Amino acid sequence: MGTTHVKRAFKFRFYPTDAQAAELSRTFGCVRKVYNLALAARTEAWILRQERVNYNATSAMLTAWKKTEELAYLNDVSSVPLQQALRHLQTAFANFFAKRAKYPRFKSLKKSRKSAEYTTSAFRFRDGKLTLAKMTEPLAIVWSRSLPEGATPSTVTVSQDTAGRWYVSLLCEDPSVTPLPASGNVVGVDVGLDHLLTLSTGEKITNPRHERRDRARLAKAQREHARKVKGSANREKARRKVARIHARVADRRRDNLHKLTTRLVRENQTIVIEDLTVRNLLRNGRLARAISDAAWSEFRGMLEYKAAWYGREVIAVDRWFPSSKLCSNCGALQDKMPLHVRTWTCECGITHDRDGNAAKNLLAAGLAVSACGAGVRPQRSSPGGQSATKQEPLRREP
Repeated sequence: MGTTHVKRAFKFRFYPTDAQAAELSRTFGCVRKVYNLALAARTEAWILRQERVNYNATSAMLTAWKKTEELAYLNDVSSVPLQQALRHLQTAFANFFAKRAKYPRFKSLKKSRKSAEYTTSAFRFRDGKLTLAKMTEPLAIVWSRSLPEGATPSTVTVSQDTAGRWYVSLLCEDPSVTPLPASGNVVGVDVGLDHLLTLSTGEKITNPRHERRDRARLAKAQREHARKVKGSANREKARRKVARIHARVADRRRDNLHKLTTRLVRENQTIVIEDLTVRNLLRNGRLARAISDAAWSEFRGMLEYKAAWYGREVIAVDRWFPSSKLCSNCGALQDKMPLHVRTWTCECGITHDRDGNAAKNLLAAGLAVSACGAGVRPQRSSPGGQSATKQEPLRREP
């Protein structure tokens, strides 16, 4: 990885004063307004004149908007989060033109994430106290963990989730993230629903089913929310109650996935997974809820960026590879393997556990890919246009 330090985002909860909450809420609204105005201007310029408007042009537009009577309120908040919103829009268009993402969408008051990003010129961080632009008092942050020694945030992102909780995320260089000592361990990982993970070593990791634990409580809260009058204060209270349940489920799920992925990366040099298309699997009405709760995509994302941090390798085997139907002992391929079949006996006399056998086959296929560069059927469509089944881990900031 060289001498370049990894940039990590350290996220903490904080409790704003009434004045700080009001200022941040105004900033969120202005960020959303500027983003939508710039998106509308860029879209109109392309439709009417086939003209591409870049960041510099939208920045000039922002200056002009601030001078109008209608949008004069944009001057009341820090200009840095507004400029950052334009940069984020520029990135969204760059991803769209590179065919990495869909066309940018307008931000919604009720559905879009409430956040504002501040760069070094718009905040002061001294002696463990963070003060944002337009504020006189530092934020009351709950320092649940310490920042790397001597670390100075390069950007600060303030956000509020749907449950009304306030968070601040500090992006810092972390010199402690370095490649781990080389390990000869390799493992195949098969994801599932009965067991969240089945390893080629034979170990099975239980699926906690976080959503199912709170399903009755969530259903009751949703019924109470549906009975409230639209637009009333009581309906907003009921909505917050539903959001808090969802947030609790998501927090537990994320915590469990972090522990599992960190353990896998620390213990293994090479990790082989299956390249599942989760969005297609979610079309199964009977299993969609359970698949969403298992969070296979989030598991893979965590695994890949942690592997990149610590010098490990993640190999994704093509989704069409018949890992469940192939005998890991003799290589015989079964004609059918319905989902309800959890154990089966091959003609060679070996009785297989479905998931354990799949993990062993994934490991063998992944090692073949690692040795030869490609050898399993290539993907139909791979991120970044790659056609080989071997995917190098992605460098990502959390």
